[in-house]
Amino acid sequence: MLDVEAGLSAAVKYFWVTRKAQHKQQGSKTGKKDAGTRGAVTGGKHADGFVKLIAAVCHDAGLPDTQIHTREKKSRLLPGYFRPSKEWDLIVMARNDIVAVVEVKSQVGSFGNNFNNRVEEALGNATDFWAAYRKGMFEPSQRPWLGYLFMLEETDKSTRPTRRQMLTHYPMDEDFQSRSYARRYELVCLRLVREQLYNAACFFVSSAESGSKGQYLEPNSEIGIRNFCISLHARAAAFARLHE
Repeated sequence: MLDVEAGLSAAVKYFWVTRKAQHKQQGSKTGKKDAGTRGAVTGGKHADGFVKLIAAVCHDAGLPDTQIHTREKKSRLLPGYFRPSKEWDLIVMARNDIVAVVEVKSQVGSFGNNFNNRVEEALGNATDFWAAYRKGMFEPSQRPWLGYLFMLEETDKSTRPTRRQMLTHYPMDEDFQSRSYARRYELVCLRLVREQLYNAACFFVSSAESGSKGQYLEPNSEIGIRNFCISLHARAAAFARLHE
């Protein structure tokens, strides 16, 4: 299999360099810029490197390019069960089979405000996806592979312990108490996989400064890029053999 660590390093560098460039260019024609760092968010495309890495893993497994959908929105839509449809970041098809589906997410800043939203998205997307599969909405496809890749900005605010929180009616899960947002996201990704909502998850952190050089940190190898890509590669290779 290709060097996925080097591939992730390149994708991380692309993320931060592109994000910085978008923030500078946003509003250059109109003379108006989004407040704070929103210009980098509304620019989009900074996560393309992660999507391309995942596509490269599938291609390396023997699946043709024409069946790896990363660009056109229409080709990345799948029916839902609790909603009409969902646009995924990457869909891999082999004839009538959905080989793999991957959601790619990142968070830069606003950790306290967005943590619950990100968790709810991950849970909701997986729940809807598997409900649609059980309903037979992907027939005649075999059971697909579902993946979740998440990068968190590494700053003092995301890595320092949170304040202990006392709830009114019931105690909070101690595993979340006083944990940094980075540690909380790590726990969430582990639970998403162990509860079998996703076949694999990849979680890593990176700062704007070191990330622009391609540096990142994986706090847990169980949800690292190598395990993620090996699992995906094996699934894609099996489908490639099936459709020879």
